[in-house]
Amino acid sequence: MQFDGLGQLKPNGPEAWYQRRSENFTRTCPFSYGAANENEIAAERYADTAQKNAELGRFQNAYVGHVAENNFRTLGSSGGMVSWVAAELMRKGLIDGVAHVVAENDPQTNNRYFHYTISRSETEILAGAKSRYYPIELSGVLDLIRNTPGRYAVVGIPCFIKAVHLLRREDPLFRERIPFTLGLFCGHMKSARFVESFAWQMDVPSAEIERVDYRYKHPDRPANLYNAMLTLRDGRVVNKDWWHLADGDWGAGFFMNHACNFCDDVVAETADISFGDAWVEPYSSDGRGTNVAVVRSLLIEELIQKAIAEKRLHLESVSGEFVAQTQAAGFRQRREGLAYRLTWASGRSKTKKRVAPDSQSPTPQRKLIYRTRYYISLWSNRIFSYARKVKKPSVYLNWARTVAAVYHGLAYHQGKFSEIKKRYIQLKG
Repeated sequence: MQFDGLGQLKPNGPEAWYQRRSENFTRTCPFSYGAANENEIAAERYADTAQKNAELGRFQNAYVGHVAENNFRTLGSSGGMVSWVAAELMRKGLIDGVAHVVAENDPQTNNRYFHYTISRSETEILAGAKSRYYPIELSGVLDLIRNTPGRYAVVGIPCFIKAVHLLRREDPLFRERIPFTLGLFCGHMKSARFVESFAWQMDVPSAEIERVDYRYKHPDRPANLYNAMLTLRDGRVVNKDWWHLADGDWGAGFFMNHACNFCDDVVAETADISFGDAWVEPYSSDGRGTNVAVVRSLLIEELIQKAIAEKRLHLESVSGEFVAQTQAAGFRQRREGLAYRLTWASGRSKTKKRVAPDSQSPTPQRKLIYRTRYYISLWSNRIFSYARKVKKPSVYLNWARTVAAVYHGLAYHQGKFSEIKKRYIQLKG
């Protein structure tokens, strides 16, 4: 896997490899026609689940809350639940290591800011806390698992977790060595150029960036007011609220990977447990961070129930509908929006989804929103590449501000945008 000219990871190999397209490859690619879908994988793994929901799939229980012990909540982007479950599995001797994403020690030399690694202690797990909106790939860490006997948990976004399960179906070694999967709710994958855009808008050279924090956390700020922070080689720290970035509206789809336009899994339906942010009040205003968690594994459910009783976790049981509400925008994009895109978008003929093509259900306004978002995702990568080539950031930034204004006019024309902006100004004041 190598970065292409747009900052996206793509397979790179001899022409014969591309032409071969073996049956094994077809069955293990998460976006392939020939691969099992999320419903089929979940039915195999979680046949005994107590509940089933159209958005969440099969599950035992759902929760909202945070970790109450140690500094899991403080160090995480949200409520600390991802790191806590990984650490608890290790404490109980159920795994020997956790495959998760950590920051690169020397990003400028290695030409990437993050990578998968295996952590074998609670300290190492906590070092990998935080959200990473950056292209990542699994090949290196899967090689480590293949060559190093033990039992591992894998943390990843929905398509990565699905890929792991497809691999487990094909290879008994991975079936034995990966007994647990921890999923992350996902809106979409950004390209590596998102970091460079941060640098342009904070007036610092991207070649000097040492560390990236996409969601700098402060307890006095609402959790949903993201702040991007860059640490430079000379020790300087610069930051900016996403609200003030030309491409800072997540819903607009800047730098989205094209494959994300054809994903129908928001909540990692094939994971033993999956985690997201509680984007509803009063939780979204709590700067300390709050998780929603969907549990599918009976064993993990038992661990969580025990920890709640011991007051190590501060969690309340909630319905599947509540969790779906916290991710309402994501489900609109990947259900109604996907159904509409399947009737016209480039690439629709190459994928098979659980959502049926439908051009009738969306309102005219929603159709315009989905179209605008699709073309923002497509052209933001291309126009940034051109601006980078001619060394004129203003070419991209002026375009981004213009299309963001158009998108906001469509998405928030009923006064929602003004309300959000007013609330932000009040909080800043």
